[in-house]
Amino acid sequence: MLASINQLPAQELSNEEKEGIILMREEEKLARDVYHVLYSVWNSNVFNNISLSEQRHTDAVKRIIEKYQLTDPVADDANGVFTNNTLKTLYAQLTEAGKTSLVDGLKVGAAIEEIDILDLQHQLNEVVDNQDIQLVYKNLMLGSYNHLKSFVKNLSVQGITYSPQYLDEETYNSIINN
Repeated sequence: MLASINQLPAQELSNEEKEGIILMREEEKLARDVYHVLYSVWNSNVFNNISLSEQRHTDAVKRIIEKYQLTDPVADDANGVFTNNTLKTLYAQLTEAGKTSLVDGLKVGAAIEEIDILDLQHQLNEVVDNQDIQLVYKNLMLGSYNHLKSFVKNLSVQGITYSPQYLDEETYNSIINN
């Protein structure tokens, strides 16, 4: 994907696109950081595997930041460090909730992926028109679909039927059943 990003032309960015890129960089980092913590608590491979995937996602967004010479909000890549105060608070809430039980950790993971999907849908449908950013966001979306499915599958193994917390039933079912 990184080679494709470089091959597509740089296009003018709107302020909304710039803000979306910055938010997405930290949002992907938040997912990675939460999953890293939950893996250390529960030693469940789903958290480790998806954390590694989230690292690739945040790296892809970083490449867009570099291409457009934006200021990277991830100056400090340590776990739980964010420039966005809302994400800093959300990180604390999600890690605490996920430490309660393995099932709660899996539910936290599914919720993070739902939020990512909604944010990416908004960016793709209403904000972004640059080809390179669309390419990255579409790849992130496919990753979030797969991550959501993984968390739901792991919840099912635990005897839990997951109900979406943020996505509508139709969108959720479309993702899970494809």
